[in-house]
Amino acid sequence: MNQLLEDLFSGKNIRTSLSGLRALIKEEDNLALLRQKIEGRMEIVVKCLYDEDAKTRKNAVLLLGDLQYEEAKDQIYEAYLNEKTLFVKEAYLTALSKMDVETLVDDLRDRLSALTDEKVTNENQKHIAQEIRAIRKILIKYEGITKHTFAAYNRTNRVVLTCNRNHREVVRRAVGGDAKVHPLGVEVTSETIEDLLKVRCFREMLFLLETNGLLPPEPVRIAEAVLKSGIVDLLESLHREKAAFYYRIECRSSMELDKRSDFARKIADTLDKLSKGKLVNSTGDYEVEIRLVSNKDGHFWAGMRLSTIRDNRFNYRRNSISASIHPSTAALIMELVKPYLLEHAQILDPFCGVGTMLIERNYATNAREMYGVDIFGEAIAKARKNTEVTGMRINYIHRDFFDFRHDYKFDEIITNMPVRGKKTKEEMADLYEEFFEKAATFLTEEGIIIMYTNELGFVKKNLRINKKYKLLQETLVLSKGDYYLLIIGRV
Repeated sequence: MNQLLEDLFSGKNIRTSLSGLRALIKEEDNLALLRQKIEGRMEIVVKCLYDEDAKTRKNAVLLLGDLQYEEAKDQIYEAYLNEKTLFVKEAYLTALSKMDVETLVDDLRDRLSALTDEKVTNENQKHIAQEIRAIRKILIKYEGITKHTFAAYNRTNRVVLTCNRNHREVVRRAVGGDAKVHPLGVEVTSETIEDLLKVRCFREMLFLLETNGLLPPEPVRIAEAVLKSGIVDLLESLHREKAAFYYRIECRSSMELDKRSDFARKIADTLDKLSKGKLVNSTGDYEVEIRLVSNKDGHFWAGMRLSTIRDNRFNYRRNSISASIHPSTAALIMELVKPYLLEHAQILDPFCGVGTMLIERNYATNAREMYGVDIFGEAIAKARKNTEVTGMRINYIHRDFFDFRHDYKFDEIITNMPVRGKKTKEEMADLYEEFFEKAATFLTEEGIIIMYTNELGFVKKNLRINKKYKLLQETLVLSKGDYYLLIIGRV
C-alpha cells in the first residue's frame, strides 16, 4: 500500500496505483488503513477525474466511491455529465450510489428523462442501458418503489394455469367451464380470479400477452412485441396504482446460463427504453415477472406472472426441507386419487416430512385422524408449524416408522417415499421390503397405500413376492425422474 500511495502522490504509474489500491481495500482492514493514510490528500485522487486517460478517470472515481468521499460528490456529478467516453460514465454513478446524494436526486431524475429520450445506436445502446440502471438504483434508494394493489379479482381475465404437463386434463376438469389444454398447462377465461384460486392442483397463474404468436429469439423484437401486446395498459387496468411497474425477465430455454442471462438483459434494456420508465427492470425487488418459454425451435411464448395477486392456497408451507414435495404436486396427487379417498378416514404417513401430503389429503376430503411419522426431527418440527397455520389436527411423531406402534389400524397409508440420495441400491431394496411388511400390520382389510415414488422397480418386485397386496392403479406423474403414483390395495 505504501508504495502505491508513494507512486500516486508523486504522479507515477497513476492508473496502476489507483487500480492496485482498489484491489487492496476489498479487505475491510485495508480500507480503514487507506482512509487513515490518505487523509488530507484526497484532492490528489479528485484531480485524477480530469486525467486524459479514460481508465485513470474510471479508477479514480471508483476509488472515491469505495472511500465514500462525499466532499467530491458535486465534482463527480459534473465530471459524469462532461464525460465523453461511454464505458466510463457508469463508474461515476456507481461511486455516487455509495454516497449521500439526496441533493442530486432532482438532477438525476432529469438526467434519466434525457437518457430515456436519447436516440439509441448500436454504439451507445449498451452504455445508455447501464446508465439508466445505475441512475434508477440511486433513485430507488431515496424514492423507494410504489407497491401495487391488484384490483381485478372479479373481472374477466385470460390466463394460463401452469401445471404438470402429463396431467393437464386433470387440471382442466378441476377448473371446469371453457378451460382448454395449453402447452404450458390450462388456458381459461375466467370471470373471477378468486374462483380459480380455489383450485389447488395448478402451480402458477400466468396472464397471456397478446404477441400474435411465438416470438423469434431476437431480444429487440421480443421487447417490441411485449410492449405492443399492451402490457402497460394491462398492468394499469389490473392494479389500483399507476406508478412504474418493476419487473424481471424469466427466460426458460435450453441456452447456457451465461447466454440466457445476456439474452434477458438485452430484452430488459430495450423494454426499459421503449416503455419510457413505465416498466423498470429490477432483478431484486419486483412485482411482475415476464415469463418467456421457448419451444424446440427456439421461439418464445410470452406470459406474465404477478406477485401482487393474493394466492393463499399454500400459505401453510412456511417451512420445508430439501426433500419436500411441492404442494401443487401433492394437490395433483390427491386429485388423481379422489375416487379412492374416504371421508373421515384414519390416515398414516410413515415418511411425512413437513406434512405436505397429509395437509393436501385433508383439503381433498376431510379425514378423521391423521398421523405423521418421520425419523428427521427437524422435519417434524417444521410439519407442526406448517399444520398450525391450517388449523388442522395432525399428530406428528418423531420416530423411525419401523419402530412405530399404534393401537388401531388405518384406512390409508399415504406417503412420498424417501429418495435414494446416498443410499445404495441394496439399502433401498431393503427399505421397500421392510416398508411393505410393516405397512401390512397397520392397514385395515379394505385399506390402501397411496404411494408417490421414483423406485417403481422395487415396488413391482415386492408386489410379486408379497401376496398381501395388489396394484390398483399406476400413473406416471413426472417423466423427469420417473415419479409414479401407485395405489395399492390389500388382498
